[in-house]
Amino acid sequence: MQLNLEDLRAAFGFGVAGNFAGHLEQAGEAGDFTSVDAPAEAPKGIFPWYVPRDNGFLRLFPLSHERIVLPVSKTPLNLQIEPEVAVLGVVTYRRDGTVDRIEPRAIGAFNDCSIRREGATKISQKKNWGEASKGIARQLLRVTEIEPDGAAATLRLASFLVRDGEALPYGVDSAVADYSYFGTQLLDWVVDRLRHQQGADGTPLEDVGQQLLAAGRPAVVVIGIGATRYTALGETTFLAPGDHSVVVVYDGARHDADAVQAAVAAGAEHELPGASTLRQAVFAAA
Repeated sequence: MQLNLEDLRAAFGFGVAGNFAGHLEQAGEAGDFTSVDAPAEAPKGIFPWYVPRDNGFLRLFPLSHERIVLPVSKTPLNLQIEPEVAVLGVVTYRRDGTVDRIEPRAIGAFNDCSIRREGATKISQKKNWGEASKGIARQLLRVTEIEPDGAAATLRLASFLVRDGEALPYGVDSAVADYSYFGTQLLDWVVDRLRHQQGADGTPLEDVGQQLLAAGRPAVVVIGIGATRYTALGETTFLAPGDHSVVVVYDGARHDADAVQAAVAAGAEHELPGASTLRQAVFAAA
């Protein structure tokens, strides 16, 4: 499925926090969720990163197929790739305006690029600083379901920092089915959070369902379903101008990890059959 970014300007973008074991701890964010009541194995909540009609910074359209533009700052902001699977879904609403269900239409590579910003009170404050602060693959994989033993059963998620001509593994190459919540379980949980999640002081979460309504009940949502664990390099290495960020969702039954890394090193990841790939060049703000 070829994606047209302009079609997503009317969509609603949000993410899932804590949906891959170990990521929050590596990102130094586990302590932010001590007040959130959730089972140990469950995601911690959802957060917005693009809200059409919003009155603040979340109205800025952040998605790009090919660039990350670093924000203006006098101090280091420690930007990291956040390799994720994105789900493109169609929303059905109830008569009262709340969400009834989300039906998946496509999945693919996504970069929920984040600032490790001290003092941020909400997750969204680390997520959208303007144009080209997020990434989504141009080519997505069409699906009608995302069950762990269905269309996504053999899919894997890998990511790389390309620096000085070398493709360096940034996230741990992981089976997509290893997300804590996936398939129907994930989508039902997301719908529940859109209906019931509340925002309050002392929690990094917000009332995302109300933000969805305020955005005019968009028919389409883009969900970043959570970042995988970092490699040792990914945990301690931050983006700089001249780098390339690469996220690949590929079929592990057709390609092995070494072949994917070799393709990324050669700049040929887009030639991998059955893969969704995202390569973003990193630029300093003009």
